[in-house]
Amino acid sequence: MWLMQYRDLIWNLTITDLKIKYQSSVLGFAWSLLNPLFMMLVLYFVFSNVFRFTQEHYALYILVGLIAWRFLANGTSVAMMSIVGKPSLVTKIYIPRQILVLSSTLSSFISSILEFCVLIPLLFIFGANITPYVLFFPIAHVIFFFIVYGLSLMVAAMYVYYRDLTQIWEVVIQIGFFLSPIVYPISMIPAQYLPFYVLNPVTIIIETYRNFLIFGLPPGLKSMVYLVISAVIMMVAGNALFNRLERRFGELI
Repeated sequence: MWLMQYRDLIWNLTITDLKIKYQSSVLGFAWSLLNPLFMMLVLYFVFSNVFRFTQEHYALYILVGLIAWRFLANGTSVAMMSIVGKPSLVTKIYIPRQILVLSSTLSSFISSILEFCVLIPLLFIFGANITPYVLFFPIAHVIFFFIVYGLSLMVAAMYVYYRDLTQIWEVVIQIGFFLSPIVYPISMIPAQYLPFYVLNPVTIIIETYRNFLIFGLPPGLKSMVYLVISAVIMMVAGNALFNRLERRFGELI
């Protein structure tokens, strides 16, 4: 399998993507934490004071949702450019082109892990209910990685053909932000829309993260099964679309 055959290349490309991401920044990785923290403060002020939201551990509630959403938003947006951004690796040598998307998604995944690691002391500071169920978090995050990777395969392949996808994807990301329970609890969703709302795997993953990290609740079997099924569907669909479109990558780049 190409994953094992090219593992060194995948790792080198992943590390290179991480270095490029932070090398031109004065604060480097610190921005990965400061960005969601500043956004959390703004959202916390607006929704707790203006809209009068009352949610237990609301600051942490927002922050966990933001970090999870950042992985999806940043991961797919960066991976979208992974094929077009490395034309020499597409046209001059032969490698499975999925490697380019995988390494890009892995770099975002590592950044996300580091962000969650920095979140840990805040969980204690703000009095989250830390229980052994927090150990299930890495499992859920790996499942989320496959969801993001499957989606990244789709957008990376489509971007080779449709360069307007960046603008479209920005709008989709903004809409998705407000359609996911990042700043508001699911209890606010009208009952008639709730069955459709929870079909969004991002909704399930964010709520699962909060249960593990903030509220100390055990994993829900239905939720975990649904996430695994979602990951499989996204991987199959992503690979199918990528394999179909990659035939003309060399011509269009």
